[in-house]
Amino acid sequence: MAGKEGWKGRFYEDFEVGDVYEHPLGRTVTQTDNIWFTLLTQNTAPVHFDAHYAAQTEFGRPLVDSTFTLALVTGQSVTDVSQNVFANLGWDAVRLPAPVFEGDTIYSRSEVLSKRESRSRPDVGIVEVRTEGYKQDGTVVIEFRRTIMVYKRGRGPKRARPRPQERGEG
Repeated sequence: MAGKEGWKGRFYEDFEVGDVYEHPLGRTVTQTDNIWFTLLTQNTAPVHFDAHYAAQTEFGRPLVDSTFTLALVTGQSVTDVSQNVFANLGWDAVRLPAPVFEGDTIYSRSEVLSKRESRSRPDVGIVEVRTEGYKQDGTVVIEFRRTIMVYKRGRGPKRARPRPQERGEG
């Protein structure tokens, strides 16, 4: 049986300004996600974890912590945008045009805005993308720009993986 190499992500040379990547995985946000993330980050705003309190707001139910939404949508983009990242340089212009609630399914996509060679590091280039996350009905819930340093092909760390031992007949 011949093995085939899996997806290794984009390297600097693979990015083209104007390309749009529809990230492949959606994710349904659960109550557990929201409560754990809120508690892990010590966010004490009761609108995220106190259903009685949240019922008294204009939303009528708990809001998903917006930093969870940022982390989720960033994570969804990794396979297409930053699988070969050297470093994140920043998130800019983060906007949250609509709320996310427990039970919403979030999808995302990214557009390449710019790319350039690094002036200080010959092994990487700098890429800026605009990413948006949207829920099951198409409503955009987050948008941001992210700037990354990404390795050039053949210049990053090697991904050595052990090979499984062959099974003998026996």
